[in-house]
Amino acid sequence: MAYFPAFLKLDNKKILIIGGGNIAYEKLIHLLDFTKDISIIANNFSNDMLTEIKKKNLNYKKRIYKTDDIKDFAIVVVAVDDIALQSEIYEESKKYNCLCNAVDSTKYCDFIFPSYIKKDDLTIAISTSGSSPAMAKHLKLYLQNLIPNGISEFLKEMKYLRETIPKGKERMKMFDKKVKEYIDSWDK
Repeated sequence: MAYFPAFLKLDNKKILIIGGGNIAYEKLIHLLDFTKDISIIANNFSNDMLTEIKKKNLNYKKRIYKTDDIKDFAIVVVAVDDIALQSEIYEESKKYNCLCNAVDSTKYCDFIFPSYIKKDDLTIAISTSGSSPAMAKHLKLYLQNLIPNGISEFLKEMKYLRETIPKGKERMKMFDKKVKEYIDSWDK
């Protein structure tokens, strides 16, 4: 079954990453684009992971995972190679109603990390529902080249207009026309 695409607001949502290696580091970097409320538990940390933890002043513990470590978290990312531990944490996450992602084990995932493009307010997510992460990665690279550098300024202008122009059909038509003209200008 495919995953439902949704953008989660991570304000006031604590996230726990279990693991300190390269994959855990990749997940940390992705999450840092959207929140800083991240804690990490790992027996060992890569140099990159420790550097980022210290640079962002994140909470971390150098030890093995213990039952109930996830109880105060809304989201848990299990980035360890131990499949039995992935399964155990996934089952425990049901008890605490937190979302769980066990990297490379979709069987133990409530959600997956899409490949994504982020330029200020623009976020484009790409997923193959786990069928081909390589396809999602290369499609991301392709799409990145299509997005103009000035898109952030355009989105700031649109945000300002949405906040200042009264709602109604005329506003919707104006926005639609403005966006269409902006996108049409990319080819020129």
